[in-house]
Amino acid sequence: MTARFPARRALIAAAGLLILGFAAPAKAEPPPPSPAALLIAKQIVELKGIGAIFEPVVRDEVEKTRLALIQANLMWTKDINDSAAIVYRSYGSRANEFVDSIARIYASHFTEAELNGLLTFYQSPIGRKALVEEPKALNETAQFAKKWGEGISSDVLSKMRAEMKKRGHDF
Repeated sequence: MTARFPARRALIAAAGLLILGFAAPAKAEPPPPSPAALLIAKQIVELKGIGAIFEPVVRDEVEKTRLALIQANLMWTKDINDSAAIVYRSYGSRANEFVDSIARIYASHFTEAELNGLLTFYQSPIGRKALVEEPKALNETAQFAKKWGEGISSDVLSKMRAEMKKRGHDF
């Protein structure tokens, strides 16, 4: 009987290896974007004004850290404020790094030909209008969705109460 256990383990191990051998091969990494694709993507990112996201992110993080440090060390407020200003200014040189990283993300999602098409679109009159109006439309959409969701929330609560009342629960 003890002789069967090693054989059983070997059989299980062999089955495992067999299963692993038939497992789907790992997906190959897509090739990195070409330098031309990166340049086009950077133009698109700059046209879309995505670099403007950088400053508020840095400002908010510095401010959040500044406030936390002041809360923990109230007597050092002046030094913390001075340090925060220095740290904030030190991030200015990283704006290009941010834009380049976003351009790389864009370039990884579109072919060079598609990027050229997007660039042509954003440089056209309707594309320029889209760059200006689309953020406004998205903001209005978000506001509408929030109000609409609040209405749904009230409706759901009302219907849930009615269903619970049918079951003899009042709240």
